[in-house]
Amino acid sequence: MAKQQRGGMQQMLAQVQKMQQQMADAQQQLANETVEATAGGGMVSVTVGGDLTIRGLHIDPAAVDPDDAQMLADIVLAAVNEGLRKAQELAARKLEQASGGLDLGELGNLGGLGLPGL
Repeated sequence: MAKQQRGGMQQMLAQVQKMQQQMADAQQQLANETVEATAGGGMVSVTVGGDLTIRGLHIDPAAVDPDDAQMLADIVLAAVNEGLRKAQELAARKLEQASGGLDLGELGNLGGLGLPGL
């Protein structure tokens, strides 16, 4: 029976290693993907990488009102926050696919994979 348990443990470890590789692959893919968000009726747009880095920010010159800089700041914040939210959703979908839908949050850090949100 101990031999059977050892075989089952080896199989489980192989599955975990495979999942770790799939998660690493998914993270690498995320670094190459982007999402875009806009705010202020399209006056501000932001591009965010799947690795949660801001890749681009465009501000329509019509949005620049020297008498109301706070409005522009609010629009930029709204666009950036929406972009980050979309990038996090993208990351969650990719990582869920890589894990086969397994709820990794309940399993802890799985050996320090260092995955965002887990």
